[in-house]
Amino acid sequence: MAPTGQYDGTKLINNGANRWAFKPEFGHSKRWGHWVLDSYAAVWFFTTNPELFAHNAFFPGDQTQSQKPIGSFEGHLSYDVKDRFWFSLDSNFWYGGRTSRNGVENTNTLQTSSRIGATTSIPISKHQSLKFTYSYGDYVRFGGNFQNVSVAWQYSWVGRPS
Repeated sequence: MAPTGQYDGTKLINNGANRWAFKPEFGHSKRWGHWVLDSYAAVWFFTTNPELFAHNAFFPGDQTQSQKPIGSFEGHLSYDVKDRFWFSLDSNFWYGGRTSRNGVENTNTLQTSSRIGATTSIPISKHQSLKFTYSYGDYVRFGGNFQNVSVAWQYSWVGRPS
């Protein structure tokens, strides 16, 4: 992820992060008849923000913020009822990401969270389908502990794959 968005180092809250982030990911999928197991492992790496809330009345000098990598795992167990009609049980887990300001680590910023949910995709024509998703925070240490419901309309220009 490129450091896009407006960033002003003199402000504490910004639209941009002023750093790069990289996420190499490895995925594996295995099919047993109508059942499919997908699993993914990834690590987020972050560059340092060299101008965190710096050059202002409160902190006239430079301040830096860095973040340790965040590891993540994700899995989906799906059942294919027929072409483009399927449902799945979904889960994920991530861990890490302690932050440091000016080289001093804040041990209270360890991120550990997990979500569990379910998804179904229902075809409505050759090129269209509806997807329904529900998830909730199984374990949340930081961030919002929320339930999520979504409905998506999907359109494929290429039709059914051969």
